[in-house]
Amino acid sequence: MFYYLLKYVLLGPLLRLVFRPRIEGLEHVPAEGAAIIAGNHLSFSDHFLMPAILKRRITFLAKAEYFTGPGIKGRLTAFFFRSAGQIPVDRSGKDAGQAAIREGLGVLSKDELLGIYPEGTRSHDGRLYKGKVGVAVMALKAGVPVIPCAMIGTFEAQPPGKVIPNLHPVVIRFGKPLDFSRYDGMENEKAVLRAITDEIMYAILSLSEQEYVDRYAAVVKAEEAATKERKFRRLPLR
Repeated sequence: MFYYLLKYVLLGPLLRLVFRPRIEGLEHVPAEGAAIIAGNHLSFSDHFLMPAILKRRITFLAKAEYFTGPGIKGRLTAFFFRSAGQIPVDRSGKDAGQAAIREGLGVLSKDELLGIYPEGTRSHDGRLYKGKVGVAVMALKAGVPVIPCAMIGTFEAQPPGKVIPNLHPVVIRFGKPLDFSRYDGMENEKAVLRAITDEIMYAILSLSEQEYVDRYAAVVKAEEAATKERKFRRLPLR
């Protein structure tokens, strides 16, 4: 119930008023049945804008940190995400990917929409990064279509670290569903999973027109953070 209260009364109208999103290709989202919506991830606001404009309920796999933050802010954030039906996923440890897949398949088994960001994390610089193959595993195991989606303008509206969004036009663009039934029974083939994931990322890229980086975003973030730390250590003491 709280999900629909947020969508139609508390948050949805406010988001539509502030961002005034233009929606393209909404007819590609099925009116019923299970499907995966795979999109780029540019901003914290992505979690809320897409549910606000979709007619159907969509469940995202959200990072566990949103549910475990300290203090009043952390508790409010956790309450908000749980009330909105989002599922926490621990991204640390070797079994993190399998846990996310199990949770995602549970959503799809109920004929619902599952929202996934194949990059695995928010883009820190507005570029599109290499996708992780979990989306391909779920698509094959559940036998569902994947609808590519591009969030355009949300990075400028609310870049990383920005709490209060800027007034910036936003476009949410959906592409034609991708059918991978030709790969039925091949969910354990690494080459197949990579090919499917790359096809999904190319579809997202075609919609978003971002610059593409053929590396994982988390790795690039870690390298840049390490470089900054080394430079800071080398600063001369006065």
